[in-house]
Amino acid sequence: MPSRRPIALLVICALALAATGCRKRTVQAAPPSGGTAPAAEPAPQPSSPAPEAKTPPPENPAPPALVVPPPAKPPATKPAQPAPTQPKPAAPQISPRLSPAEQAEAEHRTTQDINAAEKNLQSAYGKQLNAAQHDLVEKIRGFLGQAREAMRADDWVRARNLSQKAQALSVELVNSL
Repeated sequence: MPSRRPIALLVICALALAATGCRKRTVQAAPPSGGTAPAAEPAPQPSSPAPEAKTPPPENPAPPALVVPPPAKPPATKPAQPAPTQPKPAAPQISPRLSPAEQAEAEHRTTQDINAAEKNLQSAYGKQLNAAQHDLVEKIRGFLGQAREAMRADDWVRARNLSQKAQALSVELVNSL
């Protein structure tokens, strides 16, 4: 019997959902905003009904026409003048502390990789390059510039990583020539 309980609960939930259904929503036009569209004046109502001819109302009356106002345009605003700001200080670089021996090794290897990448770039100088090779040259130059910038900031770990990337791409460039 324990297996019938979940089924009964599921059936009850399904019946509850079916019983609630969904409400029919009707769309109503918003009243026209002030001054954007001329308002339609209502037709004058006669004060007393005409006694002569009474006609029966039509069987299928046409629904009243909805007046849809044009979309409201946001007011034109003058762009705000940015307040003079002081230049933001450079974000601090977080890098591991290197011992003097590790720093000397990183400097040496970074310099070697930069020199090798520049040498490989020189071998491509003056040759006709396709789009992929030209893209490699631009990436290598970018990595070399970033590596030099990291060297000036004494961020030797970052400089080493960037110089390795430049050197690896320069080898790929030379092999594609």
